[in-house]
Amino acid sequence: MSTAPVLVERLGGVGTVRLNRPENLNALNLATKTALLEALRGVAADPGVRCVVLIGTGRAFSVGHDLREHVRQLADDGPEAVWATVPEHYNPIATVLHTMDKPVVAAVNGVAAGAGASLAFLADLRLVSASAGFNLAFAQIGLSCDTGCSWTLPRLVGPTKAMQLLYTGGTITAEESLRLGIATEVIPDAGFAQRVSDLAGQLAVGPTQAYAAMRQSVAYATHSSLPEALAYEADMMRRTGSTEDHQQAVDAFLAKRPPVFTGQQA
Repeated sequence: MSTAPVLVERLGGVGTVRLNRPENLNALNLATKTALLEALRGVAADPGVRCVVLIGTGRAFSVGHDLREHVRQLADDGPEAVWATVPEHYNPIATVLHTMDKPVVAAVNGVAAGAGASLAFLADLRLVSASAGFNLAFAQIGLSCDTGCSWTLPRLVGPTKAMQLLYTGGTITAEESLRLGIATEVIPDAGFAQRVSDLAGQLAVGPTQAYAAMRQSVAYATHSSLPEALAYEADMMRRTGSTEDHQQAVDAFLAKRPPVFTGQQA
């Protein structure tokens, strides 16, 4: 396999972005963060990609920030230079994952810790291998949370549970993550790759513009009143109502046949 820190594969409308430092458990060093941001921007802008899958190579999804590089940078450049990575890398990565106009699936193939867990939380759906787990390790190394975790985690598990998980750290098993509402689905290891492929393929032939509108509507509603959310929904209905996919669905309904979605605007 390539030694590039991030690999991108486009196949059948699915753009797979793969963290590729298995010997370091896909820790996020500077090269990886830079490549990940570029990769995500690329698949977000590609109209041929209608579903994005984020996954890790090897036995980890990602253990988060590369602490070995971190220690070297602290010694060489000082803390201000080190923490520039948050606005320069982590924040833009989180923004692209959250705002792209297509479904995002986190395929959590192994441990997801720290910023690695935060990356998974930003996805719409989290498919979790039975042997995988999450670890909110920020407090254990004396740091606050990042990569959107303060925004995503309370929305997944509620603010009280989010604070407990952040304060105490520890491993959240796959089954516990399902019970808490973090995992969308827990899959036996042997069938994990196939299930990810099946779901991503299903989303990639779906009504992409409708999915994008749903993503935006849910995000908007988290900081809006009900009247504001209703007005936004009305705008999204007008937008999706003008797409080829909606017209295709209407025609298919009248013809009593399955629709074939293109994911394009009218």
